[in-house]
Amino acid sequence: MSNHDPISDMLTRIRNASEKRHETTKVPASKMSRSIAKVLQKEGFISQISEEGEGVKSHLVIELKYSGKHRYPIIRSMQRVSRPGLRIYKNTRGIPKVLGGLGVAIISTSKGVMSDRDARKQGVGGEVLCYVY
Repeated sequence: MSNHDPISDMLTRIRNASEKRHETTKVPASKMSRSIAKVLQKEGFISQISEEGEGVKSHLVIELKYSGKHRYPIIRSMQRVSRPGLRIYKNTRGIPKVLGGLGVAIISTSKGVMSDRDARKQGVGGEVLCYVY
């Protein structure tokens, strides 16, 4: 992969870890990955976020959530929407509802990274980073 997309990388790591029923997964720490992780935590998709390492080598350790005794992953799907080659922007009215409101669209707005719900509440649009459900 020549042009590296850290957000796609993060989503893939979380997706793979939850398919394999891992307790935690590590993603390289950045402002963006922290913000996305916070939204995922706030929306109840992951339980804990911690950080380890320093500087460029720091990683976010993301604790995944599962439901029931068979430990079904809470995160069933994570799709990257906007990507480096094709950015997708939506205004407040254009913000998509994921799975009729069951899922979450994570949006990078001028007021920070937030869920589609918060973006609608605050009346801001922005770049649609990904869908999670």
